[in-house]
Amino acid sequence: MIRLGLHDYLVIFAYFGIILYVGFRSARKKQSSDEDFLLAGRSLTLPVFVMTLVSTWYGGILGVGEFSYRYGISNWVTQGVPYYIFAAIFAFLLAKKIRETNLVSLPDKLEQSYDKKTAILGSALTFILMTPAPYILMLSIFLQMLFGWSLFISILVTAVVSVSYLYFGGFHSDVDTDKVEFVFMFLGFAIIIPFCVLSFGGLEYLQSNLPPLHLTWHGGNSWQYIFVWFFIALWTLVDPAFHQRCYAAKDGATAQKGILVSILFWFVFDFLTATAGLYARAALPNLTEPMKAYPMLAELVLPPVAKGLFYVGMFATIMSTLNTLAFVSAQTLGRDIGCRLSVDGSWLAVCGSWFGKSSNLKSVTSNPKPSSTTLIRFGLIISFLVSIALAALVPSVVKIWYTVGTIVIPGLLVPLVSSYFERLNVSSRFAFLSMLFGWLTSLCWLILGTDGVYPFGVEPIYPGLVVSLGLWGVGKVKGDR
Repeated sequence: MIRLGLHDYLVIFAYFGIILYVGFRSARKKQSSDEDFLLAGRSLTLPVFVMTLVSTWYGGILGVGEFSYRYGISNWVTQGVPYYIFAAIFAFLLAKKIRETNLVSLPDKLEQSYDKKTAILGSALTFILMTPAPYILMLSIFLQMLFGWSLFISILVTAVVSVSYLYFGGFHSDVDTDKVEFVFMFLGFAIIIPFCVLSFGGLEYLQSNLPPLHLTWHGGNSWQYIFVWFFIALWTLVDPAFHQRCYAAKDGATAQKGILVSILFWFVFDFLTATAGLYARAALPNLTEPMKAYPMLAELVLPPVAKGLFYVGMFATIMSTLNTLAFVSAQTLGRDIGCRLSVDGSWLAVCGSWFGKSSNLKSVTSNPKPSSTTLIRFGLIISFLVSIALAALVPSVVKIWYTVGTIVIPGLLVPLVSSYFERLNVSSRFAFLSMLFGWLTSLCWLILGTDGVYPFGVEPIYPGLVVSLGLWGVGKVKGDR
């Protein structure tokens, strides 16, 4: 059971007050164009780029705690190492190319390289990929754990705190709050490790009290299960938040260096979270709900104020990712899908009228800038509602990650990455078919599986990737471009 003292409550509510203040203060910044609303004027310097990227990439802290509690250092092997590798690949192969395009979003690149039909399908897959559902679920569960609120009240508070300032401030508010959350997330986990060492001991304690498999690289999991997480880490290459940060960077060199520096910070943060997970398993071997591993460890070892700061660190880790995913989802729904589906602007005008504004939209193909912030704000509300429904249907953070990554990555990966390399391009027809049947194959394979047992014992991501690559290969053989 979680018990908070007055000082802990003050620390936590002070954090939320700071975030709301920073978010709404950023909303008052002059935004002379829609590009300012979406990309903060493409002005991110190296320190700001690193802080916003590092904090954005680590929202699933309760899921990390659950994974560490169950499988030990295997959490690092599956949730850390693959992402370092693909982040480095992204930095060296894509970061500068993305910034040089001066586009706004991932679907813009798909339309530039192929056609509007492929861009719309890519937008739909991006919307699924960037759902903030797991982070809404995590934050709401965390609020329930700390304050005993109902799920409805927890979700309502989550919406007010995490979405309200984005509605007005856009990317400026996202970036400025990320800077604050970057500091708190490291501070929170840096606090708990010394208390664990003082309370229990160091490495010898862990070796004596952990199951032997927790200190092995595989944690008792099969090689195929671990290998599939490396494929899911391909998510990095198609992650719209990575692309968005590169578009918003001051220049290509800033984007490339920023990602490489971020890998170092992720390594440090992974060390802190993995160590805390091991202490939780050693000190609390009989937890019935491993998702509560970190909070229960905090209750065991932290005094007042330090406990409040640790919980603030967990809040900051979740909130930074929730904000970004909510904003990118809103942009995808309102701009990347809405603008492209509207031929004469009438649908957008109707939506705009709901917010008391009119829309004057230009073709996204002739101008990569978004046509109106109004539709993005509309998309923010719709995205949040859809994510709540998904969180209710799939009430498991790790399962949402797995399901979304498994079905979407096979569709997006090949067409998107190839679009940045002229020699890899195929015609828009085969790009569309590769994207469509890549994700449909994985989706059907997932549906055919029962209780995690899939046809021929093969994980769904593999057949999807094979089909996508196969269609892409046919397009190259035919000499389509």
